Amino acid sequence: MSAIDTLRWAHVGLNCRDQAATEEFYTRWFGFRRARLVTGEGWQVVFLRRGEAWLELFGSDAEPAPAAKDDGPANPGTVRHLAFQVDDVDAFLAEANGELPISLGPLGFDEYIPGWRTVWVQDPDGVVIEVSQGYTDQSAEELRQQA
Repeated sequence: MSAIDTLRWAHVGLNCRDQAATEEFYTRWFGFRRARLVTGEGWQVVFLRRGEAWLELFGSDAEPAPAAKDDGPANPGTVRHLAFQVDDVDAFLAEANGELPISLGPLGFDEYIPGWRTVWVQDPDGVVIEVSQGYTDQSAEELRQQA
């Protein structure tokens, strides 16, 4: 077994103006829970976990990035958005009861994948988060035909 065979996703690190507000957002809306707190002189890193997904929250007083819109920034070298899957986008939005800032959608993409539906929301620092239902990979045969 090679080292690449043991590779697995680890985490995403997010810079936050207010770590507590960002922690509350991902805990409330996406089911993350605090897994660890690492502190030093004048700094802390909050580790959140949901299943095998982790977020690291770093406090930052740097200038905010340009405001993102729609499905996220198109600038090369930046993350466009984080993404989560749900069984029902409309049910997710109904539970949010208008409290999540929507940057785009919800939109349907039945012409690409029957049942694929997505909405994009923003966290307290403007990070765009895609929430989708119905995405599926292409079959091996479909991928071969496109090669």
